[in-house]
Amino acid sequence: MQKLDNITLIGMPASGKSTVGVLLAKRLGYSFVDVDIVIQEKEGRLLKEIIAEEGLGGFMEVENRINAGLSVHKSIIAPGGSVIYGKEAMEHLKEISTVVYLKLSYEAVEARLGNLVDRGVVLKDGMTLRDLYEERVPYYERYADITVDETGRDAGQTVDQLREMLEDIYGLRT
Repeated sequence: MQKLDNITLIGMPASGKSTVGVLLAKRLGYSFVDVDIVIQEKEGRLLKEIIAEEGLGGFMEVENRINAGLSVHKSIIAPGGSVIYGKEAMEHLKEISTVVYLKLSYEAVEARLGNLVDRGVVLKDGMTLRDLYEERVPYYERYADITVDETGRDAGQTVDQLREMLEDIYGLRT
């Protein structure tokens, strides 16, 4: 399992993919790629505008296409939480990176999240945040090469735990 060229962080919105990703990139000397920003740059629109104009299905097609076409090296990749619905995207990310699931309890996700629309959270009509959480967790677990439980940890502690796990798996000293 020698895929340390890139590390992809997956997890629910507010699980800390961006925060942990930036800290980890600094510690490893890697680049940080926020795929939501890449999508906005390539599309020339905010995530919430893409969702408003094209619906959830259209947004998820854009997200799948852009993630499936990522070409980066020595990078920490932080895709949106809904990337796990894109088969091509996840196959590509698993090919080019070690996939790390930042695991957070439902209660912690709910406490951390602000306005769902502003965050670009993909919720189908009639779906609650709990429904979304319960739908996504099995996908995160299926795609993860490594799972980091963030319970009781802040971003810095999560990064420390992840670095230890990477050192154990890959034998590297960071």
